[in-house]
Amino acid sequence: MSKPKTISVENYGIKGADVRYQLTPDELYKETLDKKLGVVASSGALAINTGEFTGRSPQDRFIVEDDVTKNRVWWGKINIPFDPAKFDKLYDKVVAYLSNKEIYVRDGYVCADPKYRTNVRTITELPWSNLFAFNMFLRPEESELASFKEDWLVVNAPGFHADPAVDGTRQHNFAILNFTKKIALIGGTGYTGEIKKGIFSAMNFEMPVFRNTLPMHCSANVGKAGDTAIFFGLSGTGKTTLSADKNRKLIGDDEHGWTSENTVFNFEGGCYAKVIDLSAEKEPEIFGAIKKGAILENVIMDSKGVVDFADTTITQNTRVSYPIYHIKNIQPGSIGHNPKNIFFLTFDAYGVLPAISKLNPNQAAYHFISGYTSKVAGTEVGITEPQKTFSACFGAAFMPLHPAEYAKMLSQKIKDTGVNVWLVNTGFNGQKKRVSLKDTRTLITAAMEGKLDNVPYETSEVFGVQIPTQCEGLSNQDILSPSKSWDSQEEFKKNSLALAQAFAENFKKFEAGADAAVKSGAPKTSL
Repeated sequence: MSKPKTISVENYGIKGADVRYQLTPDELYKETLDKKLGVVASSGALAINTGEFTGRSPQDRFIVEDDVTKNRVWWGKINIPFDPAKFDKLYDKVVAYLSNKEIYVRDGYVCADPKYRTNVRTITELPWSNLFAFNMFLRPEESELASFKEDWLVVNAPGFHADPAVDGTRQHNFAILNFTKKIALIGGTGYTGEIKKGIFSAMNFEMPVFRNTLPMHCSANVGKAGDTAIFFGLSGTGKTTLSADKNRKLIGDDEHGWTSENTVFNFEGGCYAKVIDLSAEKEPEIFGAIKKGAILENVIMDSKGVVDFADTTITQNTRVSYPIYHIKNIQPGSIGHNPKNIFFLTFDAYGVLPAISKLNPNQAAYHFISGYTSKVAGTEVGITEPQKTFSACFGAAFMPLHPAEYAKMLSQKIKDTGVNVWLVNTGFNGQKKRVSLKDTRTLITAAMEGKLDNVPYETSEVFGVQIPTQCEGLSNQDILSPSKSWDSQEEFKKNSLALAQAFAENFKKFEAGADAAVKSGAPKTSL
């Protein structure tokens, strides 16, 4: 049976629309160009501009507070409650706005492990938003489309502006999750990351609550021996870059589940990578993935379509979306087994954390709950330079439950598997110079290959973590000791204690749910 080119969306309240259903990437590419909504880069990729918003807007992300969520969601500045009646009225406005328009509908799914598959239907106002959904969600077989039934619905209308005084939003843009109706409603913003992060947030609620699976804001890859490595970190800390390794097979770059059967599976079918300062030399896998089918966001090009990846005129959060098969070295089925190493990636704005250090299980739990890093310029609205922050579970913006729930699951898995946990600073040293990608790769590869198992270690005076004092293949062994990059040891200690105090202040909100073992993983706040 050939796939239908149109379907009815009247059951969603969208009337009289010209529905373009399940268009191919080439068709969506052509539609975008024909409507003058994008241009072609010299690589063949489609280059678009997301408009007013070039990053997520966390203050405009809401969760409908109802019987499903009221007593389970960790409400606050991250998970902002939204009135169910207001949601219904706003939804009606959005579908009325999409009525009688040409719209694009795509059926896909998330969760590569068939046991956890979750079908997603995405309705978009723009063709390139629909191409993004093709790239980022997993793609069903054509034979599955006739009987496709969505578990979640995404409605994406960048051109619709809410009226805050009437609709209950903060401003004209919004991204709202309704767990009872299983709808992600997005309006007023063209930033495509809201689509993927909406569904990721949904999985972060459903996986622990209903499926006994730990959802993770991480990338993952598999070595030749079948060992799986997991990389936690916020956008800009290196998850995508460091997991794209020519010597290892990529499972995925951003969102995964870790099951009770000890498998790690990708939620997605593609990658969404930052491309600021991208080069073929530094990141060949990502650079090579930018070809026809990929979407470049908010980049600057010359008259021949050649991208200047260093140009941040529009935003520092320049991005590319591409299907995972654009990467040559991928793990079949996007599922890995036998996790051996976990890396917590942090951009340390203080410049005091080691380039790499090893954590014991209690320290791992403490650092996971804390999620220290820096918000990197451009990733969120208003961020223009690295700002220290604590993002629980290295992804609090997408975690509807209390962080302790995720941390408890991770701690148990660390104990059950004996996995090694490493803290990796991809940020500053004492001279405010960023740790080079080459050095970070060398250290991570050494950890995964067991080359740090039998080298001497020293204990951090403040943080208590174990720091290797030598690493094969490292051009400058001094980068292993953070104190050596400081002109003044007094200033190094002062800044170390300042960061430790920031950890302690942040952890106060978690203390009630943390046991003595986890608290023992905290750094010292005085010497």
